[in-house]
Amino acid sequence: MCRLTFLLFASLLTASASALTAVKVGAERMAEYIPLTHNKKVGLVANHTSLVNGTHLLDTLRAQGVNVLRVYAPEHGFRGAIEAGENVAGYVDKKSGVEVTSIYGASKKPSREQLKGVQLMIFDMQDVGVRFYTYLSTLHYVMEACAEAGVPLIVLDRPNPNGRYVDGPVLEPKYRSFIGMHPIPVVHGMTLGELALMINGEAWLKNGAQCSLTVIACERYSHAVAYPLPVKPSPNLPNMRSVYLYPSLCLFEGTIISVGRGTDFPFQVFGHPEWSEKQFLFKPRSIKGVSKNPPYEKRTCRGVDLREIAIDSLLNQHQLNLEYLLEAYRYFSKKEKFFTSLFSNLAGNSKLQKQVEQGMSAAQIRASWQQDLKKFRQQREKYLLYKDF
Repeated sequence: MCRLTFLLFASLLTASASALTAVKVGAERMAEYIPLTHNKKVGLVANHTSLVNGTHLLDTLRAQGVNVLRVYAPEHGFRGAIEAGENVAGYVDKKSGVEVTSIYGASKKPSREQLKGVQLMIFDMQDVGVRFYTYLSTLHYVMEACAEAGVPLIVLDRPNPNGRYVDGPVLEPKYRSFIGMHPIPVVHGMTLGELALMINGEAWLKNGAQCSLTVIACERYSHAVAYPLPVKPSPNLPNMRSVYLYPSLCLFEGTIISVGRGTDFPFQVFGHPEWSEKQFLFKPRSIKGVSKNPPYEKRTCRGVDLREIAIDSLLNQHQLNLEYLLEAYRYFSKKEKFFTSLFSNLAGNSKLQKQVEQGMSAAQIRASWQQDLKKFRQQREKYLLYKDF
């Protein structure tokens, strides 16, 4: 490596490291929440992203003398090695000996029995700021279960890596599902702590229940800050490029288009075996713990490679890129097969599919969102904990 190249690489590492050290996440502010755990049997909703200066929150709490009674595992599991959509089974964590209870399986809400003995719940996970990323839905159900059982909840907040903008259609109640439970846009520009306050404040829990909630906010964070994640948030979001592209590319999960699951670059490409005009090739394969039986496994797909887009360019894009979806739809002659039933749940309405089918432009589609987005921004403002973008 030449000296100039080395210096440039070193400066990038230093810039990334300084961005991380400048922000102090909620879990690192132990003086604010450890006293609240004294003489309490604690439940912990956490996963592999729940780190305190490189050490897992569970180990940190135990080292501080906190009595962690039970861990509740979301999608991808407690250690983050389970692929999207796969059920998470209960077990005993080998490292700590603490019981791990699944809340991503037959039931996604902790039951009264599963909360038995818990006097305080702590929630800490790294979100990516997109409505259909299921950590938000897990938070909703944990809040609901805590409200019903009278268990106070502490949310240890973390930055939103896509928190620099708000965009996309607002979810309509008819399309409520685990991949979209709230009337918010695809990209909401809020942290999970802020959303927890919003869920309570807007009475979105079942029967308008209220959760006894404490949010431990981040220090030195604002929604304008570019926050590089210290660990990948889930198996198929391996780097920041995939995190930044995810809001736009995940809509393809409701179509026949592959987003590169089963490759080394998921959510950084898109394509299909019949896209003959494209030169870029990729072949999905089964990858243990990441993507089992991915779409078009062992078949060569042709499509678009987005890995050459500069990170700074993605950071400067403050809206969904609908051109990816529109380009793919224009290509396919069998348009009646392009969308699947999942698309409307991802979009949060049936309008977006119809707009694409009618040949509307990205600008025309985006214009149809603006009234709802204006209302949401006003609603959102009441719950912000940090300086806005």
